[in-house]
Amino acid sequence: MTAREVVERVKAHVGVPWNDQSYRDTFKLGDPDGTVRGIATTMMATFGMLKRAHEQGLNMVVTHEDTWWNDRDDTKDLTDNPLYRMKREFALKNEMIVWRIHDHMHAMRPDFTVVGSLRSVGVKGGENATMRPGVLTIPETTLGEFASQVKRLTGSRAFRCVGDPKARVSRILLGPGYATPRMTAGVDVVIGGEQQEADGAFDDAEYVRDAAALGMPKGLIMLGHVVSEEPGMEDMANWMRTFIQEVPIRFVPAEEPFWT
Repeated sequence: MTAREVVERVKAHVGVPWNDQSYRDTFKLGDPDGTVRGIATTMMATFGMLKRAHEQGLNMVVTHEDTWWNDRDDTKDLTDNPLYRMKREFALKNEMIVWRIHDHMHAMRPDFTVVGSLRSVGVKGGENATMRPGVLTIPETTLGEFASQVKRLTGSRAFRCVGDPKARVSRILLGPGYATPRMTAGVDVVIGGEQQEADGAFDDAEYVRDAAALGMPKGLIMLGHVVSEEPGMEDMANWMRTFIQEVPIRFVPAEEPFWT
């Protein structure tokens, strides 16, 4: 089958009306009519991820985030960039094709990015979650113990926490990527992918610091964008296998970019 046929199969099963005006959910690299030998799902089409997919014989990449270092995958200013040329030439030489699914994935019910993120941090009850899953309850623990659980389960090297590690917490609100929720009175811990530390619409980090100073049990855990959404692309691979059996489909992680 061709990459275009793979996309048409996805459109037929995604469960929401397809918006052809989306600049995100389009082909980013390669020939849409090229033959697909295998499909890799991933959070971000990094050079390292493309190489690992190629080594596994997977020449179509279904990515959630961008390929060319900006949300619109605009390459007009990159034609003389040596990294752009090397990445593009590697992909084309190996007949690789990159297609992005972002907007429609977040519109799906369930939203795999949220389901996978909740599972990855050990919070149950989000198996059918959408982009705004609401508050979920865990057995009461301390913020420090919960953060240790998140680190162990995700394997993250560099996620960040705000709040008193001894604070007793049980009410969790999560949003992956840029969808970090606003801290509210009915929430103990907000988990997000990324957010401005200051000068944003609502500064969770400063709010939690003030709450901690007043003895209120509040916490913030920032996983990083990739760590927060990557598990959902494994779910995407599992879902695609239910209606595409002609070629192998595997999850190939982009992997956490940060270290300390």
